[in-house]
Amino acid sequence: MRFACLFLLLALGYPLSAQELTREQLETELDAYRRVLLDWGGLTRYGSENAELKPQPGRVVFLGDEITENWGPEFFPGKPYLNRGITRQTAAQMLVRFRQDVISLQPAVVVIQAGTNDLASVMGPSTEGTMAEHFMSMVELAKAHKIKVVLASVTPVCDCFTKMTGRRPVGKILGLNGWLKEYAAKNGLVYLDYYSALVEGRFFKRSFTVDGLVPNAAGYAVMAPLAEKAIADALAR
Repeated sequence: MRFACLFLLLALGYPLSAQELTREQLETELDAYRRVLLDWGGLTRYGSENAELKPQPGRVVFLGDEITENWGPEFFPGKPYLNRGITRQTAAQMLVRFRQDVISLQPAVVVIQAGTNDLASVMGPSTEGTMAEHFMSMVELAKAHKIKVVLASVTPVCDCFTKMTGRRPVGKILGLNGWLKEYAAKNGLVYLDYYSALVEGRFFKRSFTVDGLVPNAAGYAVMAPLAEKAIADALAR
């Protein structure tokens, strides 16, 4: 069974590091791919909830992957913030649902947090140019609808619990973050640097993460005031 799972993942373009995964991890990966085949962009995840929402002044949408999805509302009590994170998503998939999960909700600000799964080739190989195009398209859509943009950095990873750096090399994370920071500066956007606040040396500080990729409560507690400041800066521009 394990070899069958491995063969299918490799056929889907999963990197050779799949050979390092356990049977349970392989089956989890395959289940995730099955869901993607049914709804590649993740449009069903928040579709019904969005339809029930009414416009709200000062609304902020956090668009992202598992880093965003696992961030509980208790960090922003009473704030008109909406979490629109979906685990394992890439920037390409977020672009597909950008109109539904951002534009249609009429937010004042969108916080875009993406890239870690692009670097890990979760949905297949992704070049630097392709990633950049997806980010630029989301920004251009937001600007066209007068939505202020905060571009969040890719967060660090560590091999504290399981092997993470094989699929998300430190150099590639730093490279993408450098591009995001430069692009934000050139286009009047706010760059939200989670990376510097969570890193220790070149890796995710162990006390800030649950698995080497996703922050824990302590990590999110560090990120929350940074996000608040970035949102305030965006609104002030």
